[in-house]
Formats: sequence, structure tokens, C-alpha cells
Amino acid sequence: MDLAEYRRAARAWLQENAPSHDDPGADGVARAKEFMARLYDAGYSGITWPERWGGQGLTQAEERAFAAEARDYVLPTYVFSIGLGMTGPTLVDRGTDEQRERFVRPLLRGEEIWCQLFSEPGAGSDVASLQTRAERDGDTWIVNGQKVWTSVAHHADWGLLLARTDVDVPKHRGLTMFVVDMHHPGVTVRPLKDMSGRSNFNEIFFDNVTIPDEHRVGEVNDGWSVAVTTLLHERLSISAGVGMGGQRDNPASFETLRQTVDTSDPLVRDELVELHIRSRALALFNQRLAQETRAGIFPGARGSAAKLLLAELTLFQADLATRLVGPESVLADHPLAQAISLAPGMSLGGGTNEIMRNIVGDRVLNLPPEPRVDKTMPFKELKVGTQE
Repeated sequence: MDLAEYRRAARAWLQENAPSHDDPGADGVARAKEFMARLYDAGYSGITWPERWGGQGLTQAEERAFAAEARDYVLPTYVFSIGLGMTGPTLVDRGTDEQRERFVRPLLRGEEIWCQLFSEPGAGSDVASLQTRAERDGDTWIVNGQKVWTSVAHHADWGLLLARTDVDVPKHRGLTMFVVDMHHPGVTVRPLKDMSGRSNFNEIFFDNVTIPDEHRVGEVNDGWSVAVTTLLHERLSISAGVGMGGQRDNPASFETLRQTVDTSDPLVRDELVELHIRSRALALFNQRLAQETRAGIFPGARGSAAKLLLAELTLFQADLATRLVGPESVLADHPLAQAISLAPGMSLGGGTNEIMRNIVGDRVLNLPPEPRVDKTMPFKELKVGTQE
């Protein structure tokens, strides 16, 4: 099938199966699972993922073609965004064949929901200072600790958990990655409400939770290198909006603002042009990073640059929307209110803007790194977070 035919087929399938912008049930979990199953069976889930593990094995051209057709719909895929953008790609890159065989296809079909368990109350942007412990007991590991800011964990079946397995080495060297059953006894999930009134993220407690060693991802104490893979995918997926169901439903987007504000004012047009340029530049940058990734070229810290650009674009969108629409834009029943309240969070989730700038400066621009005393000191000797 050539690309034009592929795009026509995708358009026809979306017209018949995808919800429209004003579908109030588009974000329900049950509906999302049913939609993902149909999406997969039609060949539009995991378009570029390896065919061996349940993907379609196609090229980025098909993926871009489908995305272009899907942008006019609000696809109910948000609850799968962590799996599609972060944990699934990590398993494909770093998991065992048994793990890929077990987890990837159900993820792509929407049968299982995933979350990512990195941040802790005392380890946010400095993930490597986390204190959740995993202690080995024969062929199993026993986990105790707490995670926080975990998106969709209240719906999740599985989580990718980073835990400390050695306190006698520096903090980056004593971590191990695991797949954890979120329904296991001892796992407690408590939703947290944000300023928009929604509860999309959570705090999670682990009390003597057992994990079989076969669910370990990577080598013991090599979890940081696995986490770097996950963080790369996280920043690329956040900036590209993987699993977010399209951007046309964003009331602060260029297209929506263009249709709702007075464009006869040349100053307004100038502001909208600036928004369009920024949005287009980010889209092209993401496209380049995605092409390089498919070609086997590791984007590295430039993924942090993409995430930083998205955070700044989101804040610019919210500020511009507020200025163009006026004070009523922040009222609870205004369509812009939620977009405005959520905008600051983009500069925090997936790493703060300050951390992203440090990464870009250190690893892309080769600027001198900030002085640090904790990279060679054993973790047990550090005073971090709530640790005495």
C-alpha cells in the first residue's frame, strides 16, 4: 500500500471509528480500552514498533500520515500515554524477550495500562537520590517506599519502578529497574487533586511488595542507565504529545485562537504568527528527533531541549490566550480556564525547566558543569530528602 492509499484508509477508519471534538465520553477508561483494541486491530497502534513484539513494523512516514489525519479528532488515548510514550519503548529497548513478549502487545491493544514510578517526595528533579528500597530475597525482591506525582497510576495495571538496591555506592550506581504489578497486595494508590480540580496523578506506597527477579529490567544496580532510556523517551513523548489524542482540542492552540479572536487587529495577528512559528518550529524539531531515533541515531540530551521548548510554548500559549481573551478566560466555566491552570505544570513534569537547561548546557553545548559533591560519595553518607 502506497502512502497516499494508506492515508486514505486511515482517514476512512477515523471517520467511522474516532470520536469528534464534542464527544463527552471520549476520555472514559472503558471507552479508551475499547477504542485502543479497535485501533490496534485496524493496524494503527504501534505503527513503527517492531512487528515481532506486536507492532506494525511500518515506517515513520505512515506514522506521520496517520497523525495528520487524526489531528481533527480527540482520540481517547491519554490513559495509555505513559505506556505508549515511556514504559513501552523502554521495554522494547532494554527488556528481555520474555518481557517484550508478555507486555508489549497487551499495552498496544489497550488491555493493560502502565505508569512510571520514579519521583519521590525527596527526589523530584534529582531522581537518583530516591530512597524506595528493593532488597533481594532469593528469586524475589521486597520493595518498601513511596512514589509521588505518578500520572494515571489509579488506572494502571503495571508500573516501571526505579528502586535503590545498594546504599554503599554513589547514588547513580545503586539503582535497579523493575516491572511491578500495581494490583499486588501492599501497593496503595492515592489520587492527588491539582489546581484544575482533576486527579490525574497520585502518590503510591509500597509495603513489603514482592517482585519476581524475572521482572527486573536490566542488570542489578544498572537501573540508572535504564532510567536514562525512559527519561529520553519521556521527554520526546511529552514534547511530541504521544498518546495525548491530538492537539486541536487545546483551546489555547493557534488554530483555536485564530478562530475565536479578532484577527483584524494587526497586533493580534503578529502575536498569532509568533505562536504559529513557535509551534511549527517545535513540530519540525520533534520530527527530526523522531527520524534520527528510527534511524538508530540516539538524540541524547536534545530530547531535553524539545521538552523545554514545549514547556515554554505552553506557557506562551496560556499567556497569549489570557491577554487576547481577557480576565474572563480564567473563570471556572471558560474553555480556556483548564488550559491556563495546567500550563505551569508543563514546566515541572518530566523535569523542571531549570534541570532541562542544565542538561542542555552540560551535554549539548559542552558548558562547564555545576560543582557537585554527591557523584562519588556513597549514598548512605548523603543527606538527601527526608533521609537523616
